[in-house]
Amino acid sequence: MQEISPAPNEGTRSAQRRAAIVDAATTVFLRQGYPAASMDEVAKLAAVSKQTVYKHFRDKETLFVHIIQGMMTSADEAIQSASGALGESEDLPRDLRTLARVLLDSLRKPRVLQLRRVVIGEAERFPELGRSYWDLAFKRGIDSVAEGFTRLTERGLLAAPEPEIAAHHFAGLLLWMPINQAMFCGTDDLPDPTEVDHLVEAGVTAFLTAYGR
Repeated sequence: MQEISPAPNEGTRSAQRRAAIVDAATTVFLRQGYPAASMDEVAKLAAVSKQTVYKHFRDKETLFVHIIQGMMTSADEAIQSASGALGESEDLPRDLRTLARVLLDSLRKPRVLQLRRVVIGEAERFPELGRSYWDLAFKRGIDSVAEGFTRLTERGLLAAPEPEIAAHHFAGLLLWMPINQAMFCGTDDLPDPTEVDHLVEAGVTAFLTAYGR
């Protein structure tokens, strides 16, 4: 006798609708930009009512900030893990290279680059969106790296009396060229694995020249 799977409970259905809304909204925001995106279009693409959208997210800004947070969560976890390991490093060049790859991998994803374009494009009209992106994404990553550099300086392995500035320098050495190029020229210009290897080696070498003991 064939077993009949139980129907999903209301909690499961609600979670599925929420996930569908977030996925649809991400597509709409990245395609239309923030001002042109409408909750009607999000509801239509998610195959739910607009009332259901507002049940989960009180307004468009709340939904957009949720997307920013969700998109950056996995990157933030990877950066925190690499930065935490860096603070206990027994092989500083190796662990800096690991952190460098995490930073490059997290920010050169096509959807992340699209999101950055949307936020930057609306920074004057909607500065609160830019602030949310800065706090939830870029600054959080920099803070994690700075914590690792603080620990290394305490251990005498790094000379970084201003660890936050050192973290910005480290990120800049790695990200300035490839991310700006991709932002202006599109994701087709993202570096291939060989170029990534070169960027990592050059960036870590320059950083250790400035901050190494």
